[in-house]
Amino acid sequence: MYTITIGDKAYSSWSMRGWLMLAAFGLPFEEEVVPMYSDAFTAMAKARAPARSVPQLTWVEGGAKRRIWDTLAIAETLAERHPDAGLWPEASAKRRLARVLAAQMHAGFGTLRTAAPMNLHREDQPLTLPPQGLDEAVEQLEELWDTALNEGGGPWLAGPRFTVADAMAAPYVFRFSGYRLGSGRHANYMDRLTSHPAVRRWVTDAQADPRRLPQYETIA
Repeated sequence: MYTITIGDKAYSSWSMRGWLMLAAFGLPFEEEVVPMYSDAFTAMAKARAPARSVPQLTWVEGGAKRRIWDTLAIAETLAERHPDAGLWPEASAKRRLARVLAAQMHAGFGTLRTAAPMNLHREDQPLTLPPQGLDEAVEQLEELWDTALNEGGGPWLAGPRFTVADAMAAPYVFRFSGYRLGSGRHANYMDRLTSHPAVRRWVTDAQADPRRLPQYETIA
């Protein structure tokens, strides 16, 4: 049994990714939600340093508590511990593709992430003054998805099954719909992802949470 420590489901894109790496692959876990920008979060970060961010994955092994953080580290650890769960594609070519996709979506697209932070309470509200470089970042992400769907053969980014690459893409999909970004040419993929049972479960929980963070809700 794992414990995954996460932030607010409506806003924490990194938490969503780590959580999906458990829920979408049928791995047993319980969740610990620590509200962001709260005294509880500050206390958690101080107590668990250097693991100051979310998500954090905790489990007991050999009688000792283990903890890791960072979504790519979580992905690789779970894949090692559960090789039959299917976090990465089985075919080597698709596995390489999925890893490139995951790494690029993990580390890149800073302009997009900053200008349009994930907010699952927001739907179809374009930015009033999009920053310079946003359109270029969106187009680069769409090009990445084009390549993935063509090389992997679809319907998921790295082939016939949901993988870590799709977990990494999920927050971007909600950025596209929340801020009305993108060309619309990936509508089928986006609908498929938002219909995934684990994604729907996360979104349902997020939208049921009455807590609102003004720094996200006031973005115009």
